[in-house]
Amino acid sequence: MRVIAGKFKGRNLKSPPSMQVRPTSDRLRETLFNVISAHVPESRFLDLCAGSGAVGIEALSRGAAHATFVDRSRRSCQLIEANLKLCRVPEQQWDIYCSEATEFLKQTSTHTADHWDVVFFDPPYKQDYLPMLELVGASELLNEDGLLVVEHHHKTELPETAGTLRRTRVLKQGDSSLSFYSC
Repeated sequence: MRVIAGKFKGRNLKSPPSMQVRPTSDRLRETLFNVISAHVPESRFLDLCAGSGAVGIEALSRGAAHATFVDRSRRSCQLIEANLKLCRVPEQQWDIYCSEATEFLKQTSTHTADHWDVVFFDPPYKQDYLPMLELVGASELLNEDGLLVVEHHHKTELPETAGTLRRTRVLKQGDSSLSFYSC
């Protein structure tokens, strides 16, 4: 696993030791960032179910102002921190929270200062996506013109709408799909 582009381009990231974590492939990350490239510079980026942190680190590498990483696994949070330090990302550009994604969003939705330009959600493929989609869709967690991207198994159908969010695009690559939602 490596950083594909930007100021940390070519840096190799540490991979999770467990096969229970399914990192977003380099190829899918490249596709993702080709699509969202206009949203990334100077953005606030939220990486939910972050695993190794590769997606959020890629955002920082490509000019995001700040990235927030959320994962329920303490080991994954330690791995994210190790990868951020490996890339020498200044600590004021990132936060890491060891929490379930929906719990983090419920707590954050009460703080009006916590808004993001891009939210990337990549839960385990067997997880129910609807509670998180509904939570983001019913809240003001996304800035105006914000974007929610959900990585899911290509056979998993996600709803066209969730609260104020409307799906604008689905991109399939191998066994994975990316669903793009905006307000």
